[in-house]
Amino acid sequence: MKFLFACFLITLAFPTSITVELKTGSKTESLTKAQLEKLLSVYDLSKYTFTRTVLIEDKAIPHSDPVLTLSTRYLDSDDKLLTAYIHEQLHWYLDAHPRETQQAETELRKLYPSVPVGYPDGAKDEESTYLHLIDCYLEVKADENFLGPERAAALLHFLENDHYRWVYRMVGRDNSAIDAIVERAHLSPEG
Repeated sequence: MKFLFACFLITLAFPTSITVELKTGSKTESLTKAQLEKLLSVYDLSKYTFTRTVLIEDKAIPHSDPVLTLSTRYLDSDDKLLTAYIHEQLHWYLDAHPRETQQAETELRKLYPSVPVGYPDGAKDEESTYLHLIDCYLEVKADENFLGPERAAALLHFLENDHYRWVYRMVGRDNSAIDAIVERAHLSPEG
């Protein structure tokens, strides 16, 4: 009974108002939906929520637009699903702040005159790779806030070897330089 009451209080403290839809209704989609809803009730993600509809789709490549879509890939890891959710939400945040995002990208072009394009090291094009330097930096900062330094470091290690590998490596290696660029552009969702 105490556990149910504690879950009720957490739900009151962190209202999600997120609609989670399933593409096919498969078992893995349903399990991922339950996993995400649990995370939304445990963590106060209000500062990282910019779109209120999430679609869960088996084998999808997570993306933010037109509907934030997550795959069922991370059923084995709440931390990985959490960071994927934050990453895609941050795309909506950056889209809503085009002037600030452009300012940061301009500075990042000076720091990194040449960037990789394409999987697994970069994004789909040069512009997207620069955008992902900002998105992934903000994602890693959020991971540190929500998960603590040890779990966030383990997550970053996974990401550095999975996708956007060069981007995540630069975020880890040049954290202070990227932090200064993001701060000058006033691009922190934390305010």
